[in-house]
Amino acid sequence: MRITSLEPDEVFVFGSNASGHHGAGAARTAHERFGAVWGQGHGLQGRSYGIDTMSGLATIRTEVAQFLRFAGEHPELRFLVTEIGCGIAGHTPEEVAPMFRDSPDNVVLPERFRAVLDASPSADATALCPPPV
Repeated sequence: MRITSLEPDEVFVFGSNASGHHGAGAARTAHERFGAVWGQGHGLQGRSYGIDTMSGLATIRTEVAQFLRFAGEHPELRFLVTEIGCGIAGHTPEEVAPMFRDSPDNVVLPERFRAVLDASPSADATALCPPPV
């Protein structure tokens, strides 16, 4: 689903680079439509929230954790997450979606991320039911 407009309480969540050069993909949309700040690579900016997806999976993991904390602290907002990291950054939904497993209720994930999460058991279920030996 392509996001082209936002309701007053919605925030566009996009993949960025550390230098905040929002020249293509969802980052460009964030800059052109939703107030992303040129030169700001992550965090809340206008009606958008950037996550650095170009500095590797470890950075994405850290930034997603920060984002999820932020979203949890702002239940009055609804965060529409794009397929961060799955475009120019070159990662797959299978690599990125699990980072969103414990998202608060106000975080809306893209369909392919939801499909990955629905298809894979949670870490808790795996710990409770280890595979047979």
